[in-house]
Amino acid sequence: MSEETWTDRVFGGFRKTSERLTENLSGIVSKTRLDEAQLDDLEDALILSDLGPRAARRIRDKLAGERFERGADEQSIREAMAKEIAAILRPVAKPLDIVAFPRPQVILVIGVNGSGKTTTIAKLGHLFQELDYGVLFAAGDTFRAAAIEQLAVWADRIGVEVVRGPEGGDPASIVFDAVKLATDKGTDALIVDTAGRLQNKRELMEELAKIRRVLGRINPEAPHDVVLVLDATNGQNALQQIEVFKEVAGVTGLIMTKLDGTARGGVLVAAAEQYGLPIHAIGVGEKIDDLRPFDPDLVARVIAGVA
Repeated sequence: MSEETWTDRVFGGFRKTSERLTENLSGIVSKTRLDEAQLDDLEDALILSDLGPRAARRIRDKLAGERFERGADEQSIREAMAKEIAAILRPVAKPLDIVAFPRPQVILVIGVNGSGKTTTIAKLGHLFQELDYGVLFAAGDTFRAAAIEQLAVWADRIGVEVVRGPEGGDPASIVFDAVKLATDKGTDALIVDTAGRLQNKRELMEELAKIRRVLGRINPEAPHDVVLVLDATNGQNALQQIEVFKEVAGVTGLIMTKLDGTARGGVLVAAAEQYGLPIHAIGVGEKIDDLRPFDPDLVARVIAGVA
């Protein structure tokens, strides 16, 4: 995908954020420094654009000390914001690398139903295949027959084997079989789909704990990654999901989906500032290669409206 096309796709995902900033920055003009009232307006604009109060305060404080030699017009303010947003995002931009030894690297993928979790697993598997890694899927979301079938369809499409069981079956048993198979074959990455029914945290917590215990019997290091898939259209509600899944599952990293269209992508900045969890990739469409590496500098410039 060309850089121009990639920028266009990401811009779709941050359009709402950029439009909100445009609406709220138009009146902020100064000579060389922003005054308190202008800084307050800037902070409000950032919060309304889904960047969250913590990130908004950080950017406000940074711009409070900024001296604009050529005058603080909208463009120069946006450039300064892009610089600070990038500083928030760079530390969390970390690809999901396959480093486990012995193999496989076990990756639990979690997220609420409808977040794009199962599709993201397929895209992640394809991404690993492009890097010449062997991949195996485990259909651990036995709560929904549709999830099992959807994963099987995607797996067939990209040529990945799936370990699966009946609807309502024991997810831990499926994961056990999958780890044994992946170990025997020397598969590089085992990606495990899991249930996402947050309406009963206790049951979900018990289910994930059982999966962890089963994994630990085979490989004490597993799971090596617990990746939370978030739907960018949820805006600030995505932060609540991070909070709950951190408690329930011990999240180690994030993938943000549905950043095409009019998603409220500013929440990525809020998540980075508040939780500091690695952001491994972002989803910008429905095609198999639409899971892209997270580029913090490009995303920062798009959010600020200068790319």
